Amino acid sequence: MFEIREATIDDVHQIREVFLATYGEQYAYPQYYDVQALTRLVFVDGTILLVAVETHSKRVVGTASVVFSVGAYNDLVGEFGRLAVHPEFRGKGIGKLLMEGRLERVKDRLHVGLVENRVTHKFSQKISDKYGFVPVGFIPQKLLIERRESVATFVQHFGDALSLRRNNPRVIPEAGELVAHALENCELPCDAVFDDSAAPFPHSSDYDLDELKTEGYSSLLRIERGRVRHRDVFGPIRLHYGLFQLRASHSHYLLARRNGQIAGGIGFMIDEAEKAVRIFELIALGDEPIHFLFDELGKKCQQDLSVEYIEVDVNAYSPRMQRTLLELNFQPVSYIPANVFHEVERLDVIKMARLLVPIDIGETSLCASLRPIAETVIRNFKSRDVLPSVARAASKAPLFIGLNDEQRTRLVSICKSQSFQPNDKIFEEGDSSGAMYFVMNGDVELVADHKGPVATVSTGQCLGETSLLYTSTKSPPRSITAVAKTVVETAVFGRNEFAELIRRRPDIGVVIYRNLAADISTRLKASGRQIETATSQT
Repeated sequence: MFEIREATIDDVHQIREVFLATYGEQYAYPQYYDVQALTRLVFVDGTILLVAVETHSKRVVGTASVVFSVGAYNDLVGEFGRLAVHPEFRGKGIGKLLMEGRLERVKDRLHVGLVENRVTHKFSQKISDKYGFVPVGFIPQKLLIERRESVATFVQHFGDALSLRRNNPRVIPEAGELVAHALENCELPCDAVFDDSAAPFPHSSDYDLDELKTEGYSSLLRIERGRVRHRDVFGPIRLHYGLFQLRASHSHYLLARRNGQIAGGIGFMIDEAEKAVRIFELIALGDEPIHFLFDELGKKCQQDLSVEYIEVDVNAYSPRMQRTLLELNFQPVSYIPANVFHEVERLDVIKMARLLVPIDIGETSLCASLRPIAETVIRNFKSRDVLPSVARAASKAPLFIGLNDEQRTRLVSICKSQSFQPNDKIFEEGDSSGAMYFVMNGDVELVADHKGPVATVSTGQCLGETSLLYTSTKSPPRSITAVAKTVVETAVFGRNEFAELIRRRPDIGVVIYRNLAADISTRLKASGRQIETATSQT
């Protein structure tokens, strides 16, 4: 028999032994092997620490906690973490008892419960699913254990959380699949407004970068935007908590100054063990310092801090902030309805993350409800790596002439990369898939039935671009076969995705269709000259 109770100071050494037996000597969080750190967890108000005790021997055989400091004081958010059962006692239902014990003790203290489950096996995912938690995110390579590991975000809502939720969040289309999956898993209607018209915050480098010291604290505190109104970024720490608490939590601020005056600041926490940074506050007098501050923090993380992972919780009603972060190589990784309490209602949050190392997911074992979310996030991260090269190549392509940098970036964001080996067929005569292929590298031979090779398409040119002109649900069959002559790298634009983008951004469509018309006109004139030449020779 086993008893679940709250930990006392007498349990600390045995809790340490459970962690050692569970995770081994090389655990990434050495504080859980430190007696003093565990003692603080027993007494601190921001944590509930439970133990599972074998009744006849009084031995601690398992432990679990709920941490309330993952959100701001009034957010009523708790993270269910660090559930560990001694290997000698696994399979006896102790994990089940610890999870039930946590839920019973916190259900009246929380609106939102979060779990970050490892995805190398399904064990923790199954426990979360069994007790009412649902998947809302997949975060690639967030944890640093022996190597960087991915985690899945699960959520459960309590009390009045969802009745206080503000509806109709405004999110960028690039987050659309993730948002739809998360809302469906939470049994909420997909009430999001997908906003593709919101421009990113302006690029500006006309600032001096500084770090917050006592001297600048009061000046930054007087800025309202981002602190008390127009909050685009959320986190567990706020500037007005005071310098002492900021320093105690390893929190820092970078400042943007113009002519010596503070124009804004960005707050972030550094986890040296994880090689990770969490951004928790953005304060600015206006729009101009915002892109500068995020960009400079990214450079600092890469160059000075040896950081490999950055995350930020973004207001799901602020598409401009989402768009800006997407431009800075952040990707949406989780969507948590009603995650933040703001004024009189609860707001949805999009967690966005940036990897400063190559993506390498490794082996995963995913439960069925998590798999669509994971596939969406992984696909977006892998596409991110090719988008800069697509954008550079597209800047010189005739079909994309006239697009500005922002329009070109938006256009290539809907493409997918696809490679072909020599003699591979890219598409065949009679195919009606309707995709357009932009050749980033290589040569493609066009072959007509009964006529053999008729032309070669090379780097910077397009295949099947006229299919974009058709608005019906099905494209007409292709009149030619395309075969790779060399290794060919392409960016593939689906006709439906392209049509949806043009519906939202007609300014991009005007340029593309104008270029298509000019290209078709040139081809028709060339064909006319060939016919005239052939006629005159007969």
